[in-house]
This record gives sequence, structure tokens and C-alpha cells, in this order.
Amino acid sequence: MLDAIHSFFQQVLSAPEQRDNQTLTLELASAALLCEVMRADYDNSDEERAALRHMLMARYRLNEQDVSELMALAEAEVDDAVDHYQFVSLIKQHYGYEQRLELVSLMWQLAWADGSLDPLEEHRIRRLADLLHISHSDFIRSKLNQSPEEPSFHHDTHGKGAPKRP
Repeated sequence: MLDAIHSFFQQVLSAPEQRDNQTLTLELASAALLCEVMRADYDNSDEERAALRHMLMARYRLNEQDVSELMALAEAEVDDAVDHYQFVSLIKQHYGYEQRLELVSLMWQLAWADGSLDPLEEHRIRRLADLLHISHSDFIRSKLNQSPEEPSFHHDTHGKGAPKRP
């Protein structure tokens, strides 16, 4: 596995216009945390994998092959990791608060990618947000901003109060 990581860094770093090693390490750490969210409910749906692929391509401007390698490396890192410390500490060292909050927003997007939010996904995001030192109010705001409208709520057409559950 170390050979695969080394190979990935060598290929991407060989071109002078590519990112530096620190950025790639941050990309891998971010991808690993996103993989943690994707795996939290023990169901890696095609929708979640496609969403993760799209997020990594858009956020880090990687091509299809580099994203495939990054995803494979991130999943391998998550498989081998005992805890989240190595990923979280690197991100906390190099990302400002807004960048960490943006990562938490991506976690929510990924959790909702299959159309539902599993309690295990929510729990994992809550733990990671806490480790990333995201305030509870920003955690909740991020969750609400990323969640689709609740179709199970019905508005009271008689003007007698708040929305009611069926």
C-alpha cells in the first residue's frame, strides 16, 4: 500500500504545475474523512461514490484517473487507520476554520447523496466536526443548509400553527 501512495505522489508531483506534497497530503486526509462518512452506514451506495468522486474532482481540480487513485488510497488509509487522529490533526494544522467548516458541509452533502441520512452517518459527522473544532451552531447550520426539504411535514392550511407531522 505504501508503494501505491508513493506512486500516486510521484505521478502527480512530476509535473511542475501540479500541487505540492502538503496539498496532496491534505487532499488525502480530506478524502479519507469523507470516506469515513460514506462508510458510516455500512452501505457504500453508487450515489455516494459518485458524489464523492464529483466533490474531489471539483474541490481539488483532479482528473478522473487521479480521483480514482485518490479514492482508492483514501479507502485504504481508512481501512488501515486505528482512529481519525492522523487525518484530523493534519487538517486542523493547515486548514482555517472556514475550510474545516466547508469540509463538514461536504460531509453532509455526501451523507444525503443517496437520498437519506442514516443516524450512523449523522453520528460520524458529529464526531468529526467536534474533532475539527467546529462550533455546534455551525455544525447545525451546515446540516440544515445541506439537507433537502423534509417531505414528511405538512403545512397547516387553516393558519392554526406550525407545520404538523402526519
